[in-house]
Amino acid sequence: MSKFISLLLALSLSLPAWALDEAGTQRLKQVQTRWAQIQYQTDAAQKEKAFEQLAADSAAFTREQPQAAEAWIWHGIVTSSWAGAQGGLGALSKAKSARDSLEKSIQLDPAALQGSAYTSLGTLYAQVPGWPVGFGDEEKAEQLLQQALKLNPTGIDSLYFWGDYLYRQDKFAEAREALLKAKQAPARPGRELADQGRQGEIDRLLKAVEEELK
Repeated sequence: MSKFISLLLALSLSLPAWALDEAGTQRLKQVQTRWAQIQYQTDAAQKEKAFEQLAADSAAFTREQPQAAEAWIWHGIVTSSWAGAQGGLGALSKAKSARDSLEKSIQLDPAALQGSAYTSLGTLYAQVPGWPVGFGDEEKAEQLLQQALKLNPTGIDSLYFWGDYLYRQDKFAEAREALLKAKQAPARPGRELADQGRQGEIDRLLKAVEEELK
């Protein structure tokens, strides 16, 4: 009996703190789909406004499902994309807000969405300026991106952003290896547009890597 109780306890501790209900799952899909449309099908001049509107929706999602790590992950992704579309020092406050949302999601469930929070957070630390301007930190970025790979070693995003990090570190051979693996990543059902757009980014980065290796 004691072994059975111990097993139940271990199983309960391995479960996420909160599971999305049907409505929450649908809301998540809507945010993901709209993000892909803005990221890959919207003119650059319109992206900032579009991401601003989507950030309002994803913020509402976190208010509706405050214990759902998935909601916080996607609010962080949308907010960081909004910051990227805006650019400049004015985007730093949005980058910090994105960081806070991603850290919140990790507190709730570090394995949510196969560790997507670590991928996005690592990318933020890699791309945001360092002190005294921003919170960028290459060492922390590497730790977070490697944690993402541990949780999702074959994922298109975890491999792409690891390859991007290696490229920025002038580790071109290692970057090529990661990017070639990313090209072979399994398709994500329901996220065809995001996969197509990411594959295009992988191809462009691979081309830059190959130029460096000549």
